[in-house]
Amino acid sequence: MTAYQESPDQAEPSQYRTFVPERPALAVEPERIRIGRSLDQRITAPGAMAASVALGLLLGPVLGIVSLGWVPLVSFVWFLGLFVVLVRLYENRTTVLDRFWAALLWSAGAVVVTVLAMVIGFVLLRGWTVFSHLTWHGINPTFFTTDMGVTGPLDPITKGGILHAFVGTMEQIGIALFVTVPLGIATAIFLNEIGGRYARIVRTVVEAMTALPSVVAGLFIYGSVILLVTRQFNGFAASLAITVLMLPIMIRSADVVMRLVPGNLREAGLALGAGQWSVVRRVVLPTARSGLTTAIILATAHGIGETAPVLLTAGVTNNLNFNPFNGPQISLPLAALEFVKSPEPVMRARGFATAATLLLLVLILFVMARLLGGQQAGQLSERQRRRRLARSVQDQARIEANYLAISQLLAESASSSTAAPAEPPRYLPPGEPS
Repeated sequence: MTAYQESPDQAEPSQYRTFVPERPALAVEPERIRIGRSLDQRITAPGAMAASVALGLLLGPVLGIVSLGWVPLVSFVWFLGLFVVLVRLYENRTTVLDRFWAALLWSAGAVVVTVLAMVIGFVLLRGWTVFSHLTWHGINPTFFTTDMGVTGPLDPITKGGILHAFVGTMEQIGIALFVTVPLGIATAIFLNEIGGRYARIVRTVVEAMTALPSVVAGLFIYGSVILLVTRQFNGFAASLAITVLMLPIMIRSADVVMRLVPGNLREAGLALGAGQWSVVRRVVLPTARSGLTTAIILATAHGIGETAPVLLTAGVTNNLNFNPFNGPQISLPLAALEFVKSPEPVMRARGFATAATLLLLVLILFVMARLLGGQQAGQLSERQRRRRLARSVQDQARIEANYLAISQLLAESASSSTAAPAEPPRYLPPGEPS
């Protein structure tokens, strides 16, 4: 809008008028911004999906033009084609390309989730014969509380269990984590915080060991530990073989996570007077805690499912063995393999139930790891907040006590100017009760 002053013969000099200038009409009206999705956008994907599934079923089971195994692929190709054609009816070329790649990415995620669900469902279905006989009232759940020492292939499903394999897995993976976690984090700290001419060599060796076959690790421990030191199969040798496989993944994952820590956090810590080790311990590691937890999970998931190195180093046994340094000790993956190799349906059911137990164990470990160290950097848990609040209350009491002591000393020195010099104020150190 424009404001101007009228002439003196038309109005007072102090009076003003406004008017809206005329704008030429636009040749093409600009496209209005639409909030949300229109009806066409909401029904395009479901309509294309329904049409593609119907066409796949028509070409497959109904007409027999394609075999049943090719029906999902044919339906997916038809879905992409129909989806692109429908989107092109009301969108431009850029939007069509965007929707096409979005459909591909969503389809890839759906395929991964579907395959994972099929694997878990197949394992649970095949092992449901064992789980259906487990009752916690009246009948002892022998599948989790006994071993296979006195159970044969022809015994019923209610006899025998996987206690020996569960104990072996927990001991072997526990020893492997005891070695892998500190050594892996220390190596990652060396690669990121210290560096030097040896850092490139170490990083190259770690990346090369990531692709090391598990059989090679088992043969290495078999030749260097069993043949030369222990002279027998044992769970400790299996733990060393698992450590060889877990360590490169742990180092590489921790290395990548520590690289993501901003450099200004390190510089701020050094600028405040902290040493390099103090910065690593109080700044770098807490910031990368969530990523380090993920690295531990990845290494554990890789090591807990290994079969070949355990077979070469720990051997096979049906008896419970709590001592990982003496005698054969089997693990859950190896026990599942031995069960499914049997021609007896009962033994195969035990094998699939063992695999399902291994899946459940990995899930429990994952949830525990996320609960222990999964919060974001800088976010405190409820327990940490309570501890910090209690510490603040203690600090407040100490500060108030020091203030009262100083005030009393100043008052005494002011009232008695001729008295001897007062004793210097006594400050309470942190942690001493006021």
